[in-house]
Amino acid sequence: MSQSHRKVGTAGGVSRETSSAEVSRETVLDTPIAREALQAVNVMNIHRERWPKPPDTRVITVANQKGGVGKTTSAVNIAAAMAMHGLHVLVIDLDPQGNASTALGVDHSVGTPSMYDVLLGDGKIVDVVASVEISETLFCAPATIDLAGADLELASQVSREYRLQRALIGLLDAGQDLDYVFIDCPPSLGLLTLNALVGAREVLIPIQCEYYALEGLAQLLSSIEMVKSYLNTGLTVSTVLLTMYDSRTRLADQVAADVRAHFGDLVIDSVIPRNVRVSEAPGFGQTVMTYDAGSRGAVGYLEAARELADRGRDGHAQAAQKSNDEETS
Repeated sequence: MSQSHRKVGTAGGVSRETSSAEVSRETVLDTPIAREALQAVNVMNIHRERWPKPPDTRVITVANQKGGVGKTTSAVNIAAAMAMHGLHVLVIDLDPQGNASTALGVDHSVGTPSMYDVLLGDGKIVDVVASVEISETLFCAPATIDLAGADLELASQVSREYRLQRALIGLLDAGQDLDYVFIDCPPSLGLLTLNALVGAREVLIPIQCEYYALEGLAQLLSSIEMVKSYLNTGLTVSTVLLTMYDSRTRLADQVAADVRAHFGDLVIDSVIPRNVRVSEAPGFGQTVMTYDAGSRGAVGYLEAARELADRGRDGHAQAAQKSNDEETS
């Protein structure tokens, strides 16, 4: 009996103990909890990976006049992912609701120095910028409810479309070390969004993977072309991001395919899945990158931010500009 036991234990030249240990280790690493833990380690950048810096500061407006497509969520999570990988990032909140400020844990109560003071006062961006707790290289210029009346107040101002552009030029000329500036817009095509388009060099358009998200897109692209023709010749649509993707529906696949067919290489390969953790995070004054780093939403935004950073290094924006110019001509 003992001899038979030994033969079974050493069959194939592998001991019972070694075989069991290997199976156990493989089983542990292949569990949902283990996979999520590994994803969290990757998102939180425990190994201090540093992403490439662009040759010049990239100023990107995140715009779509349709509400609920993930503008603010995309802006803050991509900014957070970049900052966690060594890039210096500023988020400018131009939405009177101040959701970007909330998600980054920055105070935007009434009376707080904000972008209202920059657009309609004598304030400078550097005077209203607040640091963000999750990274020493992430900053936010908050919005307060005062911006709710900014469209009306700006209407009577001289050079009303260039207020943000001049403030940004002053910020960058002062030698601020910034790799990326993300401008979060309200869900409209008013003067706040117009200032954001005039002040930026690139536009990132988040598109929800649902039918209604495609409606109004032509109007946004037309507005961008008008700004490019008359107010900011250097503006280009450089990036399209698919958000709220639900793999269970054929509609999401169809919308994603249509968007990729129309925009081509401008569409980021990574899609942002519909994920409850992404929605919960702002309620705790956090981005999903820190709220639940192992979630599918965090991983999606990490990959999207990584691709955006790689495109900055590879001069993707210049290629997009050339493509847009050829289409216009």
